[in-house]
Amino acid sequence: MSLDLTPPQLSATEEARRQIEICNACRYCEGFCAVFPAMTRERAFADGDLTQLANLCHNCRGCYYACQYTAPHEFALNIPAALAEVRVDSWERLARPQALARLFQTHGVAMAGALVVALAAFFWALAALRPETGAGFYAYLAHNTLVAIFVPAFLLPLALIGLSLRDYWREVGGGRVRLSHVLRAFDSAARMKNLSGGHGEGCNFEEGDRFSDRRRVFHQLMMYGFLLCFASTASGTVLHYGFGWEAPYPLLSPPKILGVPGGVMMLAGTAGLVWLKLRATAALGAVRVWGGEMAFILLLGAIAATGLALYGASGTALVGPLLAVHLATVMVLFLLMPFSKMVHGFFRLAALVAEAGKPAPAGGGE
Repeated sequence: MSLDLTPPQLSATEEARRQIEICNACRYCEGFCAVFPAMTRERAFADGDLTQLANLCHNCRGCYYACQYTAPHEFALNIPAALAEVRVDSWERLARPQALARLFQTHGVAMAGALVVALAAFFWALAALRPETGAGFYAYLAHNTLVAIFVPAFLLPLALIGLSLRDYWREVGGGRVRLSHVLRAFDSAARMKNLSGGHGEGCNFEEGDRFSDRRRVFHQLMMYGFLLCFASTASGTVLHYGFGWEAPYPLLSPPKILGVPGGVMMLAGTAGLVWLKLRATAALGAVRVWGGEMAFILLLGAIAATGLALYGASGTALVGPLLAVHLATVMVLFLLMPFSKMVHGFFRLAALVAEAGKPAPAGGGE
């Protein structure tokens, strides 16, 4: 009778626990990012501890290139990939419904593309019922119609994300939240502090011997561009309901002053992040969700591109089809928020708030 001496295959959580325990014994990378000071508080790691560490990780990969225990060493450490698997698993496991989250992570490009085509056709058909009054794109779709469609499509996904964050907080043992914790978390997120590398020289996302702030800059362009576009929409809502000033708005108005630069920033951020993702080593992330992550980046880029094109086409016959495509991309982003990588911002902010409420680790970690 032969014996099977093949080691058992570890789950993503078990593999992350194995690697984190080795890291915690070494501590060479203690100053690299928020993960390592948080790690030093523990001697044994429960599943919730690993979920918290995984969502603190920004996948900058500096620890991998600095580590002496990566393959071909027998420990074969790959902390960025191990934590990426746990992080994605937490998003999928805590999402509602889970099946949609798992489907998007593995078939994101096809799923998002099909939804954009279907919804663009819907909005194009809806535009056939043109309102009797209205200017700009409101000549194609009435303001009240857009509000009736988009408000539920925005609020329902946010409610689902809220339920996921509640479960996350319970799982990681998050304590009482104070204003100081929230402010510290927002400060870290606003500066993207954990993408600056252990010595403030940037991260190694592109390659091991290159420190660069490119990923940090592209993320900031994307994030602040998105926030400017959101503020543009919000300002238009205030002008419409608060002051009776209806669209279309001139160039020197809050919606355009905020929205046009925001769209340009989003487009630049998208191009940069796609370029970096194509250059980076896929094996240092969660390989199985590469397509879903790329779909999310491309979707954000499509929103910015169609929004800017719609503005440029004002007064032409292209407004109708461009409006249908733009509204479809925005709607898909909203509907897929709980399942796409859009949710990572909510989870990462929750992880930073939870970390801000923890006592400083022994030994002077930050």
